[in-house]
Amino acid sequence: MHNGRFHKMHGLGNDFVIVDAREEAFAPSPAQAAAIADRKHGIGCDQLIILSPSSIADLSMRIVNADGSDAQACGNATRCVVALIGRHVRIETVAGILEGRADDLPEVAMGQPHFDWEAIPLAYAVDPTDMPIGHGALERPMAVNVGNPHAVFFVDDVQAIDLETLGPQIEHDALFPERVNVNVAATRDDGGLDLRVWERGAGLTLACGSGACATAVAAIRKGLARSPVAVHLPGGVLTIAWTEGEAVRMTGPATYVFEGRTDWNRFG
Repeated sequence: MHNGRFHKMHGLGNDFVIVDAREEAFAPSPAQAAAIADRKHGIGCDQLIILSPSSIADLSMRIVNADGSDAQACGNATRCVVALIGRHVRIETVAGILEGRADDLPEVAMGQPHFDWEAIPLAYAVDPTDMPIGHGALERPMAVNVGNPHAVFFVDDVQAIDLETLGPQIEHDALFPERVNVNVAATRDDGGLDLRVWERGAGLTLACGSGACATAVAAIRKGLARSPVAVHLPGGVLTIAWTEGEAVRMTGPATYVFEGRTDWNRFG
C-alpha cells in the first residue's frame, strides 16, 4: 500500500493532486480517483497525477480526470511535474515522451500537433480546419490533437459564450469518438489570444495547457497570430511557441501549494 503522501500543485489555477509512486505502487480505480478529486468530500483537484517508473524515460505520468476517466495529455500538469522534479526531465505519457526544463518559469515541449482527421480522432473523414458542426453560438471549429483532442472556436468575445452549457454538448458530440476539449478564443489587439476552455472530463477550468497549445497552433495556422503567442486564460498567461513541423513549446508558472498525507483506503 502506498504511504499516502501527495503534493498539491497548480498551473494558473488548474490544480492537481500529484502522487509519486515510483517506489510504492499506487493504482486507484476510476471511482477512487473521482473520490480523491471531489472538492467537498475528497482532497479536490481537476486531475489526479500519478508518477511511476519508466523504462524509456525518467518517469511515467498517468493523468486521471476529476470524473475518473484517463487523459492522454495535460500541459499544466506536465509543467508542475517538471517543477516538482526540479531539473530537465523526460516524461513518458500515453501521448508520447514529453520533455521539460525547470527554469523560473518551467517550459515543456508538448510534441508535434496532429491535424489528420483520423489522428484527432474524428468519427468520419471531414476537413479538420473548418468542421461543419455547430452548437448555439459556436460553429465551424478547427480540430487539432496536441496529445489529446481539441476543438477550437474563434469568436468575438469569449465572455459572451455560455460555455458551461455548450461545453458538455460539444464534448459529447458524435463527431468526437473519444470526446473533445472545447476551446473558445478571441484575438487581442496586442497580438495575443483570450481563451476559455471546457476540459474533457473536468469541465470549466481556470487554465488548460493543452488547450492553450491547441488554440495557439490553430490561430497561427489560420494567420490570426504569430509565434510566440501570449494566451490569456482566466487563471493567467501562458506563452506558446510553435513552428510548422516542430514541437509545441509552452512556458508558464507552476505553483507548489502544500504537501499532505492521507489514508487512500478512505476513498473506497
